[in-house]
This record gives sequence, structure tokens and C-alpha cells, in this order.
Amino acid sequence: MCGRYASSRRPEDLAGVFEIEKWEPEETLEPDYNVAPTKEVYAVLDRPLRDADDRRPVRQLRRLKWGLVPSWAKSPEGGARMINARAETVHEKPSYRRAFATRRCILPADGYYEWVTAEEERDLEVEGKKKRPRKQPYFVLPADGSVFAMAGLYEFWRDRTLPDEHPLAWWATCSVITTEAETGPLGVAPAEGPRSLHDIHPRMPLMLTPDRWDAWLDPARTDVEELRSLLAPPPEGLMRAYPVSTAVSNVRNNSPELLKELEGPEEGTLF
Repeated sequence: MCGRYASSRRPEDLAGVFEIEKWEPEETLEPDYNVAPTKEVYAVLDRPLRDADDRRPVRQLRRLKWGLVPSWAKSPEGGARMINARAETVHEKPSYRRAFATRRCILPADGYYEWVTAEEERDLEVEGKKKRPRKQPYFVLPADGSVFAMAGLYEFWRDRTLPDEHPLAWWATCSVITTEAETGPLGVAPAEGPRSLHDIHPRMPLMLTPDRWDAWLDPARTDVEELRSLLAPPPEGLMRAYPVSTAVSNVRNNSPELLKELEGPEEGTLF
């Protein structure tokens, strides 16, 4: 799954990476080292510009709220639970299939966080003892330091309780697509601990390699089977993972220190 990630790249840097044609400086987000559900995040998408006569898709950097609210939802309350869409079923689930057909995006990140429970504490949990497992967080990112391009979907939801001109009348929301975690060796593995992404968690955000970006973002592509082929996992060995402070487990903590690589898992969280 993907429940937390880091996003510290500046819009001008993302514009160069993704060949973005349009972004509004007033929509710039502050670097976020602990992105949690319901926060506003950057999304790269191809869509005609608002109120433009030319209806060709333009590559834009937009701000979306993380937690997808389907256009037909009666209220936005379920958005916080819809932060992830499974690659295996995204084309058929009522909440995601419309967006999958025409509203796809890329959610750029530095990398994502995932938590591993200490082996001895997992044993205690299995035995039914009341000790709460302490989980060691890892930061997972491209081994070459490039942008982690997560496959995503976006939707628009209209709040019918507000007038058209109200700034909150429309909600723009998104979801991260996840896939089965890689079982092969990490490109760069920690000195001790997990040797593959699957050792950390059975699911991971689906990373799109640059050769798939244009096809994924193109709203004219609507063939379901063709789109599903774009959800094939990337080649193995592109990722690295390293342990970080358990401070990231508190959503109130948000600083570059959260990305600091530890020499090994924290005491009491040995994998």
C-alpha cells in the first residue's frame, strides 16, 4: 500500500522532468516530508486548460487532495479511505473505473515510507500476547535518485450545498495505484534488514518508468486492455530502501530529518 510519502521537489524542477507546459506559481506547495492522506499534493496530468478555446490536452502541474472522491458520491467523507487503488482491479471497481478510463495522473514523490514489524514482536502478536508491535519505518526510493513517478487517478466532485462561484464548490482528488511488491533483490539494500520490497510490505505504489508517462497521461487512450498493460510492474532492481527514524510515524513531524538514513533499525525494531 501507500499511506505516507515525501515530496520536496520544486515545481520548476518537476516542470523540467515531466515537460510541464502549465503551472500556477500561486499554487506552489511547501516541501512535505511526511505526506499523509487528505493533504494536498502535486499531480501531473494532461487536460485542456480551463476556459480555453483550444481544447487540446495540456500537460499541467495541479494541486489535488489525496483521497479520491468519485463524482457520483453523495459526500466527500469516504475520500480518506480511498487513497490507494489496486492495479489488479482498478479497471472494474465502480469508484475508480471512470477515472481509469480518462483521468489518469502521475503523483511525483521523492519516495514512500513503509513500516516493518520486528520479528520477535510479530511472534508475540501471533501468540496473542498484548504487547503492541513496534514497527520500523523504511524509506523506499529510486536507487538513482530520480523522481518516483507514482501512477495515479484523479476525479472531480461537486459540492451541491455551495453556489457555483464558491471556491470550495469543486473538489479535485486523487488516488495512488498500488501493485504487488517486488520479490527480487533491491537495487541497493540496507546493511541489515529487508532484502526485497516484499520483505517490507506485500504492496507498493506502482512506479511508472519514463517510457510510459506519455501513454499513461494521454486522455485519448481509453482502451481498457491497452491501459492495463501500462500497469505492468517496472523492472526489478531499480529501488533502494533504508531505515529512518520512527519520528515519521507521527504525522505532525515534518522536516528533512525524516529522510535521514540510519545505520540500522532503531533499537527494539530489529527486522
